[in-house]
Amino acid sequence: MSEPAAPVSEPASVPPAFGVQLPVQSQSTLYCEPWETTAGPAELAAAAQAADRLGFAYVAVCDHVAIPERLAGAMGATWYDPVSTLGWLAALTTRTLLLSHVAVLPLRHPLLSAKQYATLDQLSGGRLLLGVGAGHVPEEFAALGVDFHQRGAILDETLVALDLALREEFPVHEGPRFPFSGLSVSPRPVQSPRPPLWVGGSSPRAVRRAATLGEGWLSQGDTLATLPEQLELIRTTREQAGRGGPFAVNVIPPALYVGEPSWHLGRRSVSGKPEQLAETLRGYVAAGATHLQLRPRSRGVGEYLEQLERIAAEVLPLV
Repeated sequence: MSEPAAPVSEPASVPPAFGVQLPVQSQSTLYCEPWETTAGPAELAAAAQAADRLGFAYVAVCDHVAIPERLAGAMGATWYDPVSTLGWLAALTTRTLLLSHVAVLPLRHPLLSAKQYATLDQLSGGRLLLGVGAGHVPEEFAALGVDFHQRGAILDETLVALDLALREEFPVHEGPRFPFSGLSVSPRPVQSPRPPLWVGGSSPRAVRRAATLGEGWLSQGDTLATLPEQLELIRTTREQAGRGGPFAVNVIPPALYVGEPSWHLGRRSVSGKPEQLAETLRGYVAAGATHLQLRPRSRGVGEYLEQLERIAAEVLPLV
């Protein structure tokens, strides 16, 4: 394994940013709490508004169009549409950024994605963070008529086409799958030259794609042990491509619980005093993460909101 890489983006003096993976909107058994399965818009809104009020940098929602029966037990069947959800949350919040983590771009024509996300950026006053990925469910691709085995190549071209459609009012794209010219996608995004593109995935190809085609990387399941090698790959890839400037590294640490729970947390979680939790998060920052996506453990929306507030007030100032 390579020696730990220096952060690939911002100077060490820039503090890390903290976002929230919202509950309710995606219900994979990997992270969904039992109470979320009977919750709905009211609880989702309360979580997003609390994150907004407490100063979290962004709120994140996920994306799947359809879940096959064979995976429903593990992934759950409830996945809110990201554009609809983030558009609704934009009206309920004032400052927090709105992250799609991740929009499965190969399932949609790049002009359609450009229209949806430019509109979202316009309606939110320039608060969109466009996180994208290749997808991983073969049946979902088959149902929508997209070649699952070509999803990486489709995503590569889609990113180039989307970049043009968001930057230029009358873009010209001559790619083999999505050629277009003389077409305006309007309204235009508020952010200039366009909203940031963060690319998700932890395979070598996905990491290189993020380094060459995005302004940030959304780690999927990386640990403190695997991060240094991934960041070295990003550094060398960007150097070889002649890419400079800020680059975001977004990592998902273990779920947090402030205090000693009276119930068994199970799965990938960390509990304890604020200093203990802060020490865990500092490890990811030291490894090179610029953004940490947090998720509190809870048995109900009340405990969720209480934990979110404690994390913001007691843990993050120590990081």
